[in-house]
Amino acid sequence: SQKGTAPISSFTKQALKPKLDTINRVDGTRVYQITADVEKGFLGPQKVEEVQHWLQKNPQDPNIRIRFKGEDKDQQETSAFLGRAFMVALFMITLILVTQFNSFFSAGLVLSAVFLSTIGVFMGLLITGRPFGIVMGGIGVIALGGIIVSNNIIFIDTFDHLKKTSKDIKKSILETGLTRIRPVLLTQITTVLGLVPMALKLNLNFFEGVISYNAPSSQWWVDLSTAIVFGVTFATILTLIVTPCALMLKENVRLALEKEDLRSRLRKRFKNRYA
Repeated sequence: SQKGTAPISSFTKQALKPKLDTINRVDGTRVYQITADVEKGFLGPQKVEEVQHWLQKNPQDPNIRIRFKGEDKDQQETSAFLGRAFMVALFMITLILVTQFNSFFSAGLVLSAVFLSTIGVFMGLLITGRPFGIVMGGIGVIALGGIIVSNNIIFIDTFDHLKKTSKDIKKSILETGLTRIRPVLLTQITTVLGLVPMALKLNLNFFEGVISYNAPSSQWWVDLSTAIVFGVTFATILTLIVTPCALMLKENVRLALEKEDLRSRLRKRFKNRYA
């Protein structure tokens, strides 16, 4: 204070008291909670996995039950919810595709691009060195499915339309690729360029004309934008290369089966004629 120092005993009073411990119980079972936090630069799920691995190597008393809660429990619940949401979304997409295309092959070809695009997502996470976020990363994968489905639907629908006017399937596939390459690339490029600032942790303030890096608001959207950027980029290759190859493979298999059926018929006729 301004008048000088003063002894702390003038303000406080020390007294010895016995410490009372408490026993926590849940449904009649004694519970002891151990809380901890990870240091900066370490991942919580990774440390939880290390503790679980240690417990497997060092079994405890069979009467002791160990449960992990907190962030680990929240991630498991979120992962289960997003998994169910993803399966429901795929079921609805499949139902609509089958009713519109009237073909299980076309519907399966569209959905295969959704599953294969997750390869691009994990490749992007490996390149950027980021972990897979359960919440925003999972939402990014679900959103990615809607973007990829639209391009494949347009590609296959154009092919089915051109196939009706041309008997040459290979020519129809090439013409479809030439017709759809520009709209597909425009859609993918604009999507990627729109999300690149978010993936790079750039925050644009148009009102003040300020560009900030690694702001708290931008960190929340990094996992979602990274998943969509790399997934869409990888899906472009699937749409323009894998989808036409799959359509041509279907036609080759159909021709091979027709030839084999024709050969079997000729063999039967030959045997019946000279039997």
